[in-house]
Amino acid sequence: MPYCVQCGNQVHDTDVYCGRCGSRQRDAASTGPAAEPRPGPSGPTTGFPGATTDPFHNIPPRTASILCYIPVVGWVPAIIVLASARFRTDRVTRFHAWQGLYLFVAWLLVEWVITPIFRHVPGPHVVDNLAKAVILMAWIFMLVKTSQEQMFHLPVIGELAERSVAEQR
Repeated sequence: MPYCVQCGNQVHDTDVYCGRCGSRQRDAASTGPAAEPRPGPSGPTTGFPGATTDPFHNIPPRTASILCYIPVVGWVPAIIVLASARFRTDRVTRFHAWQGLYLFVAWLLVEWVITPIFRHVPGPHVVDNLAKAVILMAWIFMLVKTSQEQMFHLPVIGELAERSVAEQR
């Protein structure tokens, strides 16, 4: 049984397109070295056809975008998305990864800068708790918008994310 010329997924002799990556396959008549599998963008890690080092290899873009907005830990999938060869040309998913990263940076600024400043002020810690609540609501809001496949630019952070995506072209 032959393998996809792009991702190495097993395909049938009669398949015109790969069921995994959608790339057009060579004619069924082609045999020999030209029909051998070619490593995907990240290359194989094992002897299994289609195995790659990209942890997001089989994850749809919408799911990858949603993972970038998981409160506090979304920065991990965001970095993986930005480093992934699979999403290198996907502007929408990369935008969500950048916006999720910038939300995490805003959280860190509140946690490491604003909270220590207001710790020395007597009374309730309204400012830092309010800032944390706003960021948490932004994460939840973006989880909902992204799951509905709606594009939303957060104020300031959305502009930064858009610029980051544009600079990488």
